[in-house]
Amino acid sequence: MMLSAKKNGSVFYLSYKSFNLRINFLMGKSRLEAFSDGVIAIIITIMVLEMKAPHGDRLASLKPLIPVFISYVLSFVYVAIYWNNHHHMMHAVKYVNGRVLWANVHLLFWLSVIPFVTGWMGENHFATWPVALYGMVLLMTGAAYTILAFELSKLHGSDSTLAKAIGDDRKGKLSLLFYAIGITASFFSNWIGFACYVIVSCIWFIPDKRIENVLKEKEE
Repeated sequence: MMLSAKKNGSVFYLSYKSFNLRINFLMGKSRLEAFSDGVIAIIITIMVLEMKAPHGDRLASLKPLIPVFISYVLSFVYVAIYWNNHHHMMHAVKYVNGRVLWANVHLLFWLSVIPFVTGWMGENHFATWPVALYGMVLLMTGAAYTILAFELSKLHGSDSTLAKAIGDDRKGKLSLLFYAIGITASFFSNWIGFACYVIVSCIWFIPDKRIENVLKEKEE
């Protein structure tokens, strides 16, 4: 026996099998998407506000801001990549639960730390510890995104669009490896560490077509 009811984007399932009752409460994803978009927009705003205009009126006055601008560009690209991938991921799922909500907040937490490490790295001209901590934040952000994808795949099942699109997630695992290498390399050469982070951004800069391809196959 199975009863179902739908109200305000939430679905309530009550099933009876072998004298056992199982209750699943599945929530709509709209509020999660709206909250995530708002937080990411604020993160980008904070980063650009960290770039203070110089007092001089000559082009030479901008020279001290070059490291700050470079770190801002890299972080902007990273935040844009996460927003893009998050949008694709949420488009491939239908509902969320409590574990997914917390996994998403976990991801937003590490994204919100990016403006701080971006400013610290730029202001100190890519010194060892700022570059290493920047990589650590990127590593934790990547891990948080992986956890979110895992929870969504687990919720929707191994045959879901998201699970099929992600697969064994070699691209994600490779990114985490490069972050770890970059953090370690920072203590020997901060520029090698920074280069590792740039490489990962280049890998993800080209839009990930895995979810789009699976959705297209389902439509066909």
